[in-house]
Amino acid sequence: MSTRPIPEPDDASAPFWEAAARHELIVQRCTRCGEFRHPPRPVCPHCNSFEHGWERAAGSGRVWSWVVAHPPLLPAFAEIAPYNVAVVELPEGVRMIGRILDCPNGEIAVGLKVAVAFEDVESGVALPAWRRA
Repeated sequence: MSTRPIPEPDDASAPFWEAAARHELIVQRCTRCGEFRHPPRPVCPHCNSFEHGWERAAGSGRVWSWVVAHPPLLPAFAEIAPYNVAVVELPEGVRMIGRILDCPNGEIAVGLKVAVAFEDVESGVALPAWRRA
């Protein structure tokens, strides 16, 4: 069992987290206007429709922004400190937050090409993360 906080899916986000547990990256898409949206939510911010579906994401992106946490803000993260948290822009036009794995913090830069990876934090729970592409 993880000592780190884990997601608590709601009705809107459950399909996203279920796919992540299978190491699949999916994005919610409005079936009325066609816009992607993340984080998942019940109503489209573009057209206010409740209609939506899920599509497999390209699984790639570029670093839009990042930060390195020194020291950890929560004791559960002490074992991975100093750790990075990145905002990655996907080709679908949405941004996701996750760690960049196997990359020295000093080598992270805006525009860095990344590919999705997953961190298994406990049985049945995986967090989207990223690796250099």
